[in-house]
Amino acid sequence: MTPDDIAALQDEPACAHNGKSKSGCARPQPGATQGGCAFDGARNALLPIADAAHIVHGPIGCAGSSWDARGTRSSGASLYRVGMTTDLSDMDIIMGRGEKRLFHAIKQAIETYRPAAVFVYATCVPAMHGDDIEATAKAASARWGAPVIPVDCAGFYGNKNLGNRIAGEAVFRHVIGRREPPPVPESAKRPGIDNHDVNLIGEWNVGGEFWNVAPLFDELGLRILCTLSGDARFAEIETMHRAEANMVVCSKAMLHVARKLREKYGAPFFEGSFYGVADTSAALRGFARLIGDEDLHARTETLIACEEAAVAAALAPLRARLEGKRALVFTGGYKSWSVVSALQELGLTVVASGTEKSTEEDKARIRALMGRDARLLDDNDQHALLAAFREYRADIMVAGDRYIYSTLKSRLPFLDIDHVRHLGYAGYTGMIEFARQLTAAIESPVWERVRRAPPWREDGRVALAA
Repeated sequence: MTPDDIAALQDEPACAHNGKSKSGCARPQPGATQGGCAFDGARNALLPIADAAHIVHGPIGCAGSSWDARGTRSSGASLYRVGMTTDLSDMDIIMGRGEKRLFHAIKQAIETYRPAAVFVYATCVPAMHGDDIEATAKAASARWGAPVIPVDCAGFYGNKNLGNRIAGEAVFRHVIGRREPPPVPESAKRPGIDNHDVNLIGEWNVGGEFWNVAPLFDELGLRILCTLSGDARFAEIETMHRAEANMVVCSKAMLHVARKLREKYGAPFFEGSFYGVADTSAALRGFARLIGDEDLHARTETLIACEEAAVAAALAPLRARLEGKRALVFTGGYKSWSVVSALQELGLTVVASGTEKSTEEDKARIRALMGRDARLLDDNDQHALLAAFREYRADIMVAGDRYIYSTLKSRLPFLDIDHVRHLGYAGYTGMIEFARQLTAAIESPVWERVRRAPPWREDGRVALAA
């Protein structure tokens, strides 16, 4: 990518804070990719496309431990779980054999797995010595007749958020609009109900979260053409241009995809979240509002009333146990504000929220939820985070898995909200699971035991090893 291409991705007209601040869209700075580089963001954004092969073009370190590296779930195909890399060596780089290695890697992936498509991710090393992955992808596609999508996402381009945008740009440029969606099967049609096609953009199906909300769309007669990219298939992404309305789920990560779908194909979009009862209901109402079907609007209100009543009954005993507890949130990105909203619905007080990888829009939403005096933490140092936990007298930390060991070793309650988890917290049923996990973490009897003074301190003797 050229500097102009990167600058264009950082300039997002649909963002309310466009041009007002460099935070979240800043030019690369030394150390800025500590929380995830552009390559990391691009691969994470597209890896959930389950029937595609994903090849990391670069040294083995960029693809190390990549089996099932993302916590997304698939309802069928599992090729996305297989880590593939060109494994460039020093000699490959010195002799200029990078493009040749990539060409043969694409050949091996196609002949071995017969994928629906191949995504190629460029890392820092081949980007610095000038490998033309776009030309190589084009030649390989012509040779073997399979779509090969180049994703130029060298880590030094910027942070993880920029990588998400690069991935979205690659999909819009090379994939969307290449196929028409199939007609709705007669067996899926419901008498007297008009079906409408929609997309979820930035929904990763972490821990199977998409499956918590998919039945709600079925009930309303909304066919989800594609979730970009949780539990997605390559052919579904090709049909995204035919949706009547789009929802941007993951904050600003792929906002430009929704904007370009609106500009080129006329599909309106809105931003929302499925974390928490109120946000889930607002998301369903958002689709009804954009589509403009009065019957859909009435069905939506009926469904929301039924689901909210059921969830309120299930949450009542859990909310009573969580009321007044204090939580420190350190998640980053859109989860910063969506998790804050869900915690507040359960009666917890959020004493501070992390803003690593959060955009200015995310920070504004956090302040709106927590008030003008909201404590925002941008320092991801573990010692500083634990010090903040104690300073704010929190009862539990809700954060990514990189902080789990330091928190548990400090004998403090912790709930993992990272993208590699196996539990889904989205939707109405996800809110119930979220409350259960919070209650179990806070009330676990282990905390009373590990904080108890050891016996040798109580009786003044020191226990000796046998």
